[in-house]
Amino acid sequence: MTPTALLRYGFRPFVLLGAVGSAALIAVWVPWFLGLVSLQMELPPVSWHAHEMLFGVVPGILGGLLLTATPRWAGRPPVAGWLPAALVVVWIMGRLGVVGSEALGPLGTALLNVLFPVALTIVTGREIVAARNWCDLKMLGLLGILVGAQSLFHWELWRFGQSTHGTRLAVATSVTLIMLIGGRIIPNLARSLPEVRVVTRRPTPFSRFDRGATGLGMLALAAWTLRDDAVLDARLTGALLLIAGLAQAARILRWRPHRRLTDPLALVLHIAYGFIPVGFLLAAWAALAGSPAHGGAALHAWTVGAIGGMMPAMMARVPPDHAGRPLTAFWPFAAISLAVIVAAGTLIAAVLDPQRTMQLMPLSGILWAVAFLMFGIVTARRQHAGLNVRHR
Repeated sequence: MTPTALLRYGFRPFVLLGAVGSAALIAVWVPWFLGLVSLQMELPPVSWHAHEMLFGVVPGILGGLLLTATPRWAGRPPVAGWLPAALVVVWIMGRLGVVGSEALGPLGTALLNVLFPVALTIVTGREIVAARNWCDLKMLGLLGILVGAQSLFHWELWRFGQSTHGTRLAVATSVTLIMLIGGRIIPNLARSLPEVRVVTRRPTPFSRFDRGATGLGMLALAAWTLRDDAVLDARLTGALLLIAGLAQAARILRWRPHRRLTDPLALVLHIAYGFIPVGFLLAAWAALAGSPAHGGAALHAWTVGAIGGMMPAMMARVPPDHAGRPLTAFWPFAAISLAVIVAAGTLIAAVLDPQRTMQLMPLSGILWAVAFLMFGIVTARRQHAGLNVRHR
């Protein structure tokens, strides 16, 4: 695959970099966390792990999705050429900046890393304004919040030695993006399946109920982000999280997931989205019962289960949709997402049962690393095959 072909669609470089980078990060993180290796870096292990996943991998793959999908939603050609190449360079500079954080110092590391989300926000905004697609301005707002979350992360790290609210704000923003984007893509995909077209009871389209459930989720996430005994009462936060979790669970039921058994990607998308209400309910338990373990489990349900589980399946749908190939079932991507989902369940079990951490956490890490490495390989082979077909 030539560099020009690689940059023809935004998802190509970012999916490959995000997949391989995610596998490498976890391969380093697990032995580092367990004390088997030691690395010299300005960021402590937990902060490094959170930063690179939330502000490295997730924005990178999100960038690939937005660079391809946003112009299409607006009826414009996908962003290609030097612009995605420049964004790739900026993304790589951020990752190298974290590795060299000891030499750069806190301010230099922060400035180098915040460049990518700022640039992605500007490019996405340009597409929205050029197409006058004002309904997508909410995406700009969420990207702006992600920039603020990363800035807050670095400030808290410099001021307190760890980040709490910056990390939570990034997780809340990512979950909100899934509720907005995934909440539209999953039922639309389900309604497009051949076996669904002939049945009477099809998945319920996006409605006021979805808007209400998403609004409740955003309100509960805001309370969770600001959670502080001096600001918000734990019972109020727990109640909001509980109601939001039940609303998201009801939202999934309205999509009739039991009818998606014949399409592997649709099925794993429903399962991965299911970690959204699971995360809300675990966070509610943590707030109401004062259980830090359930709080950690909620965090991993949202990040590993929902975000990680949905990334391969959603990106598997982007290339055929935007490169002119038919929309068919892709078992390799479904298997990859399923492996990530199992990794999420294993990690949640490790958090809730610390005595089994030494057994369950390496297993979860291996599943994640192998899944995302295979994601990168399958994506590269698929793109290369598509280019060969197109050039014949």
